[in-house]
Amino acid sequence: MGKLEGKVALVTGASRGIGQAIAELFADEGANVACTARTLEEGSHKLLEGSLDRTVSKIRERGGRAIPVVCDVSEYANCEAAVSEVRAALGPIDVLVNNAALTYFIPIQDFPIAKWHRSFAVNLHAPFYLAQLVLGDMLEAESGAIVNISSGAAIGPGRGPYSDPVQRVRGGTLYGAEKAALERFTQGLAAEVYSKNVSVTCVSPSQVVATPGTLHHRLVKDMDDPRAEPVEYMARSVLLLATEPAAKLSGRVTYSQEILAEYGELDAAEARGLGGERAGSGFSKV
Repeated sequence: MGKLEGKVALVTGASRGIGQAIAELFADEGANVACTARTLEEGSHKLLEGSLDRTVSKIRERGGRAIPVVCDVSEYANCEAAVSEVRAALGPIDVLVNNAALTYFIPIQDFPIAKWHRSFAVNLHAPFYLAQLVLGDMLEAESGAIVNISSGAAIGPGRGPYSDPVQRVRGGTLYGAEKAALERFTQGLAAEVYSKNVSVTCVSPSQVVATPGTLHHRLVKDMDDPRAEPVEYMARSVLLLATEPAAKLSGRVTYSQEILAEYGELDAAEARGLGGERAGSGFSKV
């Protein structure tokens, strides 16, 4: 029996990178996985490799259960239609992973208004849309988990000194602001639904992960960059957050290597990330 045997999981941004790894691990653990993204067929994305067809095929080849659901999460109507499609095909949704992201590394003075709004729609509005749409199932069942994917960018450059190159951001102001808001959203929603045994958590990579997206933005030199965190760390941390009892972890905002080390799934020699305290140690400890 896997940790998610018989559960229905909806994973956004599942055509590549972190989302693909999460979807595959969830399927390995017995979940019926609805994989959503905009890219259905391989080669149809102009810039990045990966597709829903590829992810679903990989899962099915290993004996797992998955369906592709094409969805541009920036629009509420699309999210509503996707959730309805998943329910019709697989049943009530037990786990939601808000992983889909859109990143423009553009300085504020040059940021196009249309891209500003689209970025907010994908990175912040969509997690709200989808959480609201699946909460009916979870609250009725008094069980469920929502895991949001954040970023170390949420911490921001602090108060300076901005003469220090480490404190400068390469056009990442908006993305950091969105992820900071997502972390606050996570804890607020966790407080709202805690009494109904629904867990809401948030996790960031401890280091940049080599994915088609980070390679495109030149955050890694290649897919085998030794400085990058293995994508499996994020998948394993999301699985842990999605399966531990709400009373233990709901409200937690953490890093991949931090939470894996805490649960003994990563030893000190493996852990190379940021570590340390993050806001939100779980309502059970407050």
